[in-house]
Amino acid sequence: MLKNDQLDQWDRENFFHPSTHLAQHARGESPNRIVTGGSGVYIEDRDGNRLLDAFAGLYCVNVGYGRQEIAEAIAAQAKELAYYHAYVGHGTEASITLAKMVMERAPKHMSKVYFGLSGSDANETNVKLVWYYNNILGRPEKKKIISRWRGYHGSGLMTGSLTGLELFHKKFDLPLAQVVHTVAPAYFRRDDLAMSEADFVAHCAGELEALIEREGADTIAAFIGEPVLGTGGIVPPPAGYWEAIQAVLEKHDILLIADEVVTGFGRLGTMFGSDHYGMKPDIITIAKGLTSAYAPLSGSIISDKVWKVLERGTDENGPIGHGWTYSAHPIGAAAGVANLKLIDDLGLVRNARETGAYFTAAMKDALGGHAHVGEVRGEGMLCAVEFVADKGARSFFDSGKKVGPSVAAALLKRGVIGRAMPQGDILGFAPPLCLAREEADTVVSATADAVKEVLG
Repeated sequence: MLKNDQLDQWDRENFFHPSTHLAQHARGESPNRIVTGGSGVYIEDRDGNRLLDAFAGLYCVNVGYGRQEIAEAIAAQAKELAYYHAYVGHGTEASITLAKMVMERAPKHMSKVYFGLSGSDANETNVKLVWYYNNILGRPEKKKIISRWRGYHGSGLMTGSLTGLELFHKKFDLPLAQVVHTVAPAYFRRDDLAMSEADFVAHCAGELEALIEREGADTIAAFIGEPVLGTGGIVPPPAGYWEAIQAVLEKHDILLIADEVVTGFGRLGTMFGSDHYGMKPDIITIAKGLTSAYAPLSGSIISDKVWKVLERGTDENGPIGHGWTYSAHPIGAAAGVANLKLIDDLGLVRNARETGAYFTAAMKDALGGHAHVGEVRGEGMLCAVEFVADKGARSFFDSGKKVGPSVAAALLKRGVIGRAMPQGDILGFAPPLCLAREEADTVVSATADAVKEVLG
């Protein structure tokens, strides 16, 4: 394939890329990868590089690249009916079928699913519905949302506020006043190294209780959390965490929003992360794995408890005043139907559980004893390696040394894509759920070589 240098020029002159150093990119000082194809766990770029994508895009290509079943479903839907809206009771065969398929897979106490386009807009929807819910119940002051430091919930004004990462707040005048943050369940990052996991869980629950007391339970509407922290470092919670947190929320009549944008549809080796951790959320956020990113689609799954109040609200006030032009877009819905069928047909939930466990165990075997590897952790088809300056003292590298990005760059040279995570020197992995053991071995071997190159 001939390299089109004009394409690179057009990119730098016209394209505003997300999460990018804008000045360096515009000046041509940073690399520019133009992706041209993909198959299974691999992508290809215009320079002929074939790369094992051990992050599935952005945790999202669950079924892997190049699945013709989804492409054909999208094409067929576009030919038959490319678009119609979902307002005032309108539906399409694809959107109605997908809603039924989602609800068949959701925890049994859930009632309906509202479709949007991205995880960010789904969490915006969730906040609006929580506020509406409390207004209908005559509790106009009960509006604050508790999130967690290191959590990721989107990049909008409200969802960027829920996100507990400095990069998403800095110079954006965020977080907004309605959002308050509590401690993240990141046991490796605990302040007191002598604290046991059980003590740390009690500490997290105690910090939440203290925050509620300071703010006033009558002002707090909901708590939002990812079953496993994603962008904040791929951090599974310590044993008993969700049980302890839910007890506090129930005591103070605070709703639970489970952000399953990453964990939904198989990534933890269960259909939902809520199943995995015994969570009983009032709202579940879904996106990425819903279509494996073959088309944009997200959702808010609403519990029976919340749905009954929403129904009451429309009886009292008329039609609910919320919607997006592209809600339940038929092309996205058609992709979702084909995708969920593939997840079942290919046994990807089981593969995520079994191959994911193999992958994390192999990574621990390869790197767990390294002097600068503080922790290797994972759950299902999620894995992370956290680097430290001194293992015994658990002291961290100066951020200016960019150890995590350097290891990610060394890994890329070896044909494997991992992600340098923010707020720490952490290398993250979230491969497609179709990853084979041989491919897991490739990722582990390349990672060990990359770590050796950078850290010895």
